Amino acid sequence: MASVFLYHVVGDLTVGKPELREFPDTETVASAIRTIGDSSEGGITVWKKRSPKSAMENAEARQQRFVGILNAWDIVTFLAREDCLADQEKALNTPVSEVVIPNNSALQVVDPGTRLIDALEMMKLGAKRLLVPKSLVWRGMSKRFSILYNGKWLKNVDPLAGSSSNALLSANRLQQSSSSTSSIQDKFCCLSREDVLRFLINCLGAIAPLPLSSIASLGAINPNYCCIEASSPAIDAIKKVPRDPCAVAVVEQTLDDRHKILGEISSIKLWRCDYMAAAWALANLSAGQFVMGVEDKFYNTVGGSHQESSLIDGDTSSGDSGESPNRLRRFSSRSVGFFGNSSNPNFARSIYRGRSAPLTCKVTSSLAAVMAQMLSHRATHVWVTDEKDDLVGAVGYADILTVVTRQPATAISDNNAAS
Repeated sequence: MASVFLYHVVGDLTVGKPELREFPDTETVASAIRTIGDSSEGGITVWKKRSPKSAMENAEARQQRFVGILNAWDIVTFLAREDCLADQEKALNTPVSEVVIPNNSALQVVDPGTRLIDALEMMKLGAKRLLVPKSLVWRGMSKRFSILYNGKWLKNVDPLAGSSSNALLSANRLQQSSSSTSSIQDKFCCLSREDVLRFLINCLGAIAPLPLSSIASLGAINPNYCCIEASSPAIDAIKKVPRDPCAVAVVEQTLDDRHKILGEISSIKLWRCDYMAAAWALANLSAGQFVMGVEDKFYNTVGGSHQESSLIDGDTSSGDSGESPNRLRRFSSRSVGFFGNSSNPNFARSIYRGRSAPLTCKVTSSLAAVMAQMLSHRATHVWVTDEKDDLVGAVGYADILTVVTRQPATAISDNNAAS
């Protein structure tokens, strides 16, 4: 199993990856909405503009210009502010530098010859993107014995560091090495954790027996999830949402203080919705109402204006045919019936169907099944329920990376001790 991570390098994952296209922090929120809708990963990297005086730029200089990753959640929560809802045109013309959350460490520079095990350590420490120089000599072929790089043993990395500080030191050394080896390059591609997951699912046999083991037995379930009651204001989710994964479960609490998941408010669910309509709903509706309208009524309206979205109820009962196009109309939730009277205690949960249903798995689900779920739904996480359908946690990218690298780390440690 360790050979998958030791004998494969980052360059193997860059084959077919397009050249990085930067999104400047001077662009507007409206432009960011269109770009995120067209992106394949639900988030875009935001950069400071390069100085016009610099014709070429090395990896280190490019890293310094990186601001952070902007996703749908950041935009919707910004647009849900009272001043933004009052003046939507001004809000949409706001530069993204005022919206994106700065996080320079979310992107790390790595050389294409870097061992995969070392790149995964960076991701476990918080890196969400890897910036890889597109070398003129790199052909995308795996260096099977990549522990030897440029004729030297890779002693500058310790993938089995017992503490996060040692691992971080290793990552910093890799970045310094990358800067020196790619100083003449000016083309890069960007790898995400989804790219790593796709690589892993294509080599399940090499990481056996983990793929067929349950996520519970592997310790892959993160019990520290964020949740909000369905009857609570949806805007309260802003106070709870973590950054990884960027999701809050909307739950119904049972008599024995357990949670039944009804839906979620997350970046991935907001990826391709009408952002202005979703922002209004976030600011004015309960969490339960919000999750039932956000998908079935707002889906696939990327870049569409809020007055044209099927998520908005065009209430024209006043007979005012000269209604301003900027007037935010009433959100339609009456057809959902979330608060309808019913003697059936499972009534509220039974209405969740199709895209509005949260992505869930069981504690007994195999790791391979969860990975396949995430990739097929382009999700960053899967909610985990027990045999009684009670919510017990979530599995995200970081949890999977921790599990699959645990055994290789042990194997390498034993080899080092023997030598």
